[in-house]
Amino acid sequence: MFRVECLKSTTNKSQEIYGKYFIGPFLKGQSTTIGNALRRVLLSNLQGLAITGVRIDGISHEFSSIPNIKEDVIDILLNLKQIVLKGSITEPSIARLKITQAGLIIAKDIEFPNNVTLINPYQYIANLTNPSNLEMEFLISKGLNYFTNDKLDFSIPKSFLGVDAVFMPVRKVNFFVEPSGNNSTSELESLILEIWTNGSVSTDEALSSSAEILETTFGLLKPQNILSVEPSFIETPVLPVQKPAFEGFETISIEALELSGRSNNCLRKANINTVLDLLQYSVRDLLEIKNFGKKSAQEVCKNLKKKFNVTLRE
Repeated sequence: MFRVECLKSTTNKSQEIYGKYFIGPFLKGQSTTIGNALRRVLLSNLQGLAITGVRIDGISHEFSSIPNIKEDVIDILLNLKQIVLKGSITEPSIARLKITQAGLIIAKDIEFPNNVTLINPYQYIANLTNPSNLEMEFLISKGLNYFTNDKLDFSIPKSFLGVDAVFMPVRKVNFFVEPSGNNSTSELESLILEIWTNGSVSTDEALSSSAEILETTFGLLKPQNILSVEPSFIETPVLPVQKPAFEGFETISIEALELSGRSNNCLRKANINTVLDLLQYSVRDLLEIKNFGKKSAQEVCKNLKKKFNVTLRE
């Protein structure tokens, strides 16, 4: 048996929580394996809440400026990205802001749903220089990892502007291995794990959740109810050969889609040379290609439908 002990726990002014843990002892070599596994899960597999979109009354795109507001819309989107939330929502929720008096606008001015809590109420959003009627709506979603606003355009209402979504509650993880103090033969070692969270979860909660995820994942590898069966010969019926769903597309070059030069070059660089190659991708896959944006994806979908009456996979 090994023990887990919290050596240090602090919270700074920005609500970031730091925790340092002793875990061990382990057999030599196991500490690094466990440290790497915990680090990956802590940074990638814990869910969190984030603002994914915002609707600003009278504003249609992110390159606009708002009357009587000191910041540009892009600056406001960057400030909204810094707002940290916690809660128990399962479906996207809406928060609202309505300001008429001049002055600084901060996170606590937003009216959040009852099941959403604000971590840092003093997060700066904008500065209203003169009395004016400013109204905003915020889309709050639950998710994993990090998504830039162009990857979220397909999941937010048309009237909303996308906001870079940082769902990750754990900001940083560090670990190192040291020899066990009670072992003179150096066959045992201990893991020292450091965790920094954004304040939406405690380091204890983050460590416990990551351990449960690993336990569940590795538990699926246990062989259960395996029966030994003697090999038998079963006559297999001969089925008629069916044509592939996209027969012939393997010989059609993507030039047949008559795409713009930018879209065509991005696909070529990603080694997508035929229509069949392209049909192996989803819209989200295409958006992962460097310099391939939302407009290029829309162009591909439109021309595939128009030229060959096919669509990208889900």
